[in-house]
Amino acid sequence: MVDPQEIERLVNTAMQLDRSGQADDAIVAYETVLRQFPNLPDCWFNLGVLQRRRYQFNAALAAYDQALLFGIEGPEEVHLNKAIIYSDHLHRPELAELELQQALKINPKFGPALFNLGNLFEDMGRRSEASDLYRRVFELDDQCFEALARFAGLQKVSGPDDPLLGQLRGVLKNEQASPADRSSVAFALGQLLDASGDYGAAFAAFAEGNRLSRASAPPQLARYDRDALQRYFAQLRAAFQGANNQATLRFGEQRPVFICGLFRSGSTLVERMISGHPEVHAGGELDLVPRMVGSLLQPLPVAASMLTANDLDRLAGAYLDYLRQAFPGAAVVTDKRPDNFQYIGFIKMMFPQAKIIHTLRHPLDVCLSTYFLNLDQRMSYALDLGDLGHYYREYHQLMAHWRALYPRDILDIDYDLLVQEPRPVAERLLDFCGLEWNERCLDVGRADGVVKSASVWQAREPFYQRSSGRWRNYREHLGPLRAALGDLCPPDT
Repeated sequence: MVDPQEIERLVNTAMQLDRSGQADDAIVAYETVLRQFPNLPDCWFNLGVLQRRRYQFNAALAAYDQALLFGIEGPEEVHLNKAIIYSDHLHRPELAELELQQALKINPKFGPALFNLGNLFEDMGRRSEASDLYRRVFELDDQCFEALARFAGLQKVSGPDDPLLGQLRGVLKNEQASPADRSSVAFALGQLLDASGDYGAAFAAFAEGNRLSRASAPPQLARYDRDALQRYFAQLRAAFQGANNQATLRFGEQRPVFICGLFRSGSTLVERMISGHPEVHAGGELDLVPRMVGSLLQPLPVAASMLTANDLDRLAGAYLDYLRQAFPGAAVVTDKRPDNFQYIGFIKMMFPQAKIIHTLRHPLDVCLSTYFLNLDQRMSYALDLGDLGHYYREYHQLMAHWRALYPRDILDIDYDLLVQEPRPVAERLLDFCGLEWNERCLDVGRADGVVKSASVWQAREPFYQRSSGRWRNYREHLGPLRAALGDLCPPDT
């Protein structure tokens, strides 16, 4: 006979373990409950959430299916969670779309599913469908200003009196809207004004977006600590002083190619180009290396110096296991996480034969484009042009250190040279990666594939040069950036 008090005790134990941050123990506790009492849909759902958090994606999908089987209340949320796993982790957009459509079949007004389907359609290049979904979300909830911002980002304005511009400006004046919401709207307004050539108003909108982003951030994220960043990068240079000469070859049937650099430096375009090759699968911005660093290698770089060969085998194995799960059959997978430039020393410890593609761009253009991007607030350097210039100098110095250590395994790809004359750059890139030439690599405007990036639409266009020298439209606003860059600012600027 089922004892309700025993069920309650076991479930409370699992929930308490979860609340205290003991995810692995909480998973075991939920599994114990469900072995005895399998008809508890909420427990299956909670187990799936924990398993997803621990990167146990197939197990999480199975747990969510059990929650549906046993009649969980609000099944549309379960389908949403399954869709996020398929989209963000297992790179199966077609299955993510099916799950989201199922959620909307259950509840046609389920805003999160509509919004996520809009995101998915953007990634898949289905612009008009994404636009329609964002508009629908905002019609259902006129306080969902993030949906309005995403909708605006897909539009073109007819002129300075376009009603959409007035609508966005109205939100910026709305003190009832949160700073985070107004920040998103300000960035969307800036993009529209920039595209229409109203550069003074565009810069003012981007500056307001960054101000509001800082205002919405927790105090520990709101300030960029220049001294702390300098110390950290100096520690990285001091910790990695010699090339890793271990003979271990950890690649199996799949090998990653790492693409890194500053945000907005052309990494998405380079990934789009190389993934035209039939042997290459675009992995996008994988969080594998930052997650390893954040959970297992703190404090970095001290913790990295204590890794044994067995530790490195285990970490490399976990990385490759994920590639096998997410990209079955792919010979080469790109890991296009821009800020992995910090972790090149660790990457080369895990994979001594790893190839690193480093994308770079005119410093004024790359810093300004970053300032115009609504980045995660953990990148607090992006909220101020002077801080961006400081960050660029430190990045530049760190990359010089990595090049000196691994001269044969780091290839610089200059965005401005690439868009001027793509073929020779593409030939050099494929040769560096050990791949035969394939003409399809020059067809970056092709319709296939998923692009997860802030430059999702630009990356789907044929090669263009309009972003080179974009800083000239904003030259009167760049004093703090020029001062911080100092001698790294090219003489022609």
